[in-house]
Amino acid sequence: MTDLDLDFIRAQFPAFTEPSLEGFAHFENAGGSFACRQTIDWLDRYYRQTKVQPYYAFAPAKTAGEQMDSAKERLAAWLNVGADELHFGPTTSQNTYVVAQALRQKLRPGDEVVVTNQDHEANIGAWSRLQDAGIVVREWKVDPGTAELNAEALEALLGPRTKAVAFTHCSNVVASINPVRELTDLIHRAGAWALVDGTAFCPHGLPDVQALGADLYLFSLYKVYGPHLGAMFMRRELNAELPNQAHFFKDGNAAAKFTPAGPDHAQIAAVNGVMEYMDAVAGRHGLAGKPVNARAAAVRDLFRDHETALLQPLLDYLSAHPKVRLIGKDRAPERAPTVAFTADGQKSMELASRLGELKLGVGVGNFYAYRLVQALGIDVDDGALRTSFVHYTSKDEVDRLIKALDRLL
Repeated sequence: MTDLDLDFIRAQFPAFTEPSLEGFAHFENAGGSFACRQTIDWLDRYYRQTKVQPYYAFAPAKTAGEQMDSAKERLAAWLNVGADELHFGPTTSQNTYVVAQALRQKLRPGDEVVVTNQDHEANIGAWSRLQDAGIVVREWKVDPGTAELNAEALEALLGPRTKAVAFTHCSNVVASINPVRELTDLIHRAGAWALVDGTAFCPHGLPDVQALGADLYLFSLYKVYGPHLGAMFMRRELNAELPNQAHFFKDGNAAAKFTPAGPDHAQIAAVNGVMEYMDAVAGRHGLAGKPVNARAAAVRDLFRDHETALLQPLLDYLSAHPKVRLIGKDRAPERAPTVAFTADGQKSMELASRLGELKLGVGVGNFYAYRLVQALGIDVDDGALRTSFVHYTSKDEVDRLIKALDRLL
């Protein structure tokens, strides 16, 4: 099959048959997606059967540990990384903060870190606070007219003491898909580490992280149909360079160095549900038995092709509307289906509320991209209105959104 089987996809999500959600269309997926039934089943089963301290010798503890190990191995394989390079923490913000504390110990006063003003604050603030330890923090700024980052501006910031550059794979407001490999190659030529936040990208297809060249790659599983959990890839070489942030007796344990507060065991096990869903999608579309990297790439293409087809009419409508200021590009293949905008003469909060009355759930505010919204000259308190969807969204839902916006605008 070359087209996404949307009926099959939606059947995997209990939200679409939940009576309390009848008539509701979810357009705030950038804040958190619906959970697939496989995730829900894993959580339910874990809490009923194996809610004990894992990894002991007795049966339920042994099973619990095996399930947690399986989750890590399956997700790592889909991302094309080693299981020893994948770490789970309570959230992406927490994972970033912990690594920043390790950098604080590793770097010396006068060393330099580059951050952008396009990111979610989780991938800015933790690194920016390193200046309290004498680290020089440089800002890679977006073009205020386009909201885009460009490589030339980054190159001008890189120097002999640049040690790390933090940037986003895809902004949760601008939504342009940044050229990660081009940027990581540039960063590595400068002798620095590339720290990439993939949270806004991964709901639209889990990437081949090895191919991206990142040293650190982070994302949130609750935006990828799973539990409220942060996933973090850390390249082995970076892991070895940074000091232990866990209990002192964990020093030397690469799998535990950067998770001082371990996340919920059931949530880790439930990542198996995300992977079962991905495998089910692959199987439904004739990919069963293919190598995992081939399945991952094909599913990513299925998701992106479906989303891109739905996204272009929304972009066409908003970019042509005389009252609308669309943030980001107007070509669907160049961005994720996360569309933020403001409307002349209307408060974003009020417009979002009116859409909510029509059972259209949209986001509104600064989305923790406070510095970006400020740089674009948008009121940070009222912010922008954001509509965001993923592959389970239907054409009828997008058409309904466009009609509602046309009426309200």
